[in-house]
Formats: sequence, structure tokens, C-alpha cells
Amino acid sequence: MKLSDIADNAGSRKKRMRVGRGIGSGKGKTSGRGGKGQTARSGVRIKGFEGGQMPIHRRLPKRGFTNIFRVEFAEINLDRIQGAIDARTLDAKDVINAESLVKSGAIRRAKGGVRLLGRGEIKAKVTIEVHGASKSAIAAVEKAGGTVKILAPKKDEGEAA
Repeated sequence: MKLSDIADNAGSRKKRMRVGRGIGSGKGKTSGRGGKGQTARSGVRIKGFEGGQMPIHRRLPKRGFTNIFRVEFAEINLDRIQGAIDARTLDAKDVINAESLVKSGAIRRAKGGVRLLGRGEIKAKVTIEVHGASKSAIAAVEKAGGTVKILAPKKDEGEAA
């Protein structure tokens, strides 16, 4: 085998269609854009236009709303905490809170607080301070001899204290 023998599989590379190159090309004259008007031009095109019929996005009713008071939690499971303890990035003797979890790399950022979830199991006896926790997570930590303290959700800077 020589370097000159190497070739792509047949049909793996296809030349792009060059439009506007005369009648014989099959894509001459209007270049596949149909007749005249807005859609034949470059740039402007009405998305969702249905020929004067009421568009579907206006026929359907509005639904739902965005809750401006929603609090996003950074979620962490027990197996992530146990993995961080095993990797010695978290110390089981210290209090495990949002700052220590971010510092250890177990979560990227604390968001509006940290919520503890119950996937996996925890073997170490730990004290955890979080803004929320599932019942199964609390039960698993207490079964291992640890405690979970639920903190009040963080207040935003603009809110009155």
C-alpha cells in the first residue's frame, strides 16, 4: 500500500450544488427559489407565515407563566459527597456546607442554595448544612450517624431582610 492508494469510500464526499449556472444545470434561472417576491430575496423571510391564515402560534392559547420568586438549588447526591470524602477533597470531620462543596469541586456553584438528594449511600459520619434535603437523604445520613441541618434559603441582595 502506498500513500497515493488511500482514497475515501465511494459516495462519501459529495460536491455541493452550484445554483444559478444556466438551464442545463437543473438549478438555473431562479436557483430553486421559485418566483418573485419576498421569499425569492435574500435575508427577509417571514417565519411562521401561513399565507394570510392565522398562524398556529397565534391560534393556540397562551399557557403558564414564569415565577419570578423561584429559587434554583444546586443539587448534590450522597454518592458525590462520599466520593469527595474518599478522594480526600472533603473532610468528614468538618461541617459540609455550600462553600466546602464548591471548594472541593463537588458542585460548580451554590446558586440559591444547595439541596441534598438521596442517590447512593454515605458511609462517613458527617454534619451537613444545606438549604434543602430529601427525606431519603436525611434518613441515609442519620443512619450513618451524621446530622443534616436545613438552612433558610439565601436572600437576594435586593430583597429587604
